[in-house]
Amino acid sequence: MARSPPFLPIRTTMNMTYAEVLAHLDALQMHKIKLGLEAMQSFLAKVGRPEKSLRFVHVAGTNGKGSVCAALGEVLGRAGYRVGVYTSPHLCSVRERFRIGREYISEAAFAELGSRICRILAGGQITYFEFTTALGLLWFAESQVDLVVFETGMGGRLDATNVVTPLVSVITSISMDHEAYLGTSLAEIAGEKAGIIKAGVPVVSGAVHPEAAQVIERVSRERQAPLYSLRQEFDYTLGPAATWTWRGGNAFANLAIEKLQSSRASLVQPENDSLVIAVLQLLQKMGFVVGEQHLRAGLAEVKWPGRMEYFEQDAPATDQSKKVKKLRYLLDGAHNPDGVKNLANTLSSNFTYRRLIAVWGSMVDKDLSTTLGAIAPLVDDLIFTRPAGERAAAPEQMVAYLPEELKGRARCVANIQEAVVAAQDAAEEEDLIVVGGSLYLLGAVRQILLGDLA
Repeated sequence: MARSPPFLPIRTTMNMTYAEVLAHLDALQMHKIKLGLEAMQSFLAKVGRPEKSLRFVHVAGTNGKGSVCAALGEVLGRAGYRVGVYTSPHLCSVRERFRIGREYISEAAFAELGSRICRILAGGQITYFEFTTALGLLWFAESQVDLVVFETGMGGRLDATNVVTPLVSVITSISMDHEAYLGTSLAEIAGEKAGIIKAGVPVVSGAVHPEAAQVIERVSRERQAPLYSLRQEFDYTLGPAATWTWRGGNAFANLAIEKLQSSRASLVQPENDSLVIAVLQLLQKMGFVVGEQHLRAGLAEVKWPGRMEYFEQDAPATDQSKKVKKLRYLLDGAHNPDGVKNLANTLSSNFTYRRLIAVWGSMVDKDLSTTLGAIAPLVDDLIFTRPAGERAAAPEQMVAYLPEELKGRARCVANIQEAVVAAQDAAEEEDLIVVGGSLYLLGAVRQILLGDLA
């Protein structure tokens, strides 16, 4: 396949340090969310359109976007391709948003590219997400990757990433979230997500809810984009011993791949992975050949931190006369109704424990009634804490959403470090500590327990 000529970088004469670029990014957080493509288009024009030298898989949706991106990167990397992966948000370090293979962008490269962006902008206004998206495009172009897996930030139509024409567009499951920006119905939200669909570019969709599916079908038809939908052109069935089978219909020559395993216990993981297989089947026609051994191993071993992430870890007992405890943790970034319902169902179906102890925090603009209604009945000891950020709900606010009969199980520990210690003190080895409600909380807790990712 013919490639565009290598992107020629624009050099600057002044470089900021990594810490200085981070400080500049933190200052950009003061600019509120701004949907629109003008700033990205203007910046990319100034640097010679680096996206034109790249090939993309563009991924939108409500839940499952990051999982799909991580799996695509893992499988294609195992097959020998140099794959850039751009995701958001990060848990601990902004560098987590940018990967080639399993390597995060270095501090030096981040500082150099961030300095260049600041120089080119010359004081111009840009949002945090626009800045990171521009940086990712520059890094991937200069690194001459074979493919970029490009995750949208929030919507699709007006998302800063929607400046590319991909080889394949992917839309994962669609549910209610970010209503203030994307709309108050599934149809409106689906319309925003469908904004990534480009004329003639194939679409893989996991949007099975009829209200959302109708929108995806209509937009694909209008743009003459071939559509491959879960439960229509392909599907999956569950098998014994946590295995599953992917089945393609006529569009995929009735291919069946049996006895697959997913890397995490989430009940929706086979759904996300089934989208990955459909994308890989389409990419194969475009020159990206993946052997079955790479597919199986990649899906079984891909890691996506903070998303249904289970691990065991020693924690010293507070009473010195007792032995060190090996505690069990499940970290999941579930924060909207569908995500929390999946977490609750997965806990009930795929985990065993004596008592369930939860460390929970959320943003105040989320559907706290529905999310807490799904998880709280399962929890024996519910520790509410407060993630960083002005949108974070106070622990006492979350308690107010609980039914009276469940309020006795809840306590408020605003400091995250102290909340983790409280959970560890309360837990025994046969118990399970689950952390969820916000990716901001996940990042802080994961850093406490496991350290930095990047």
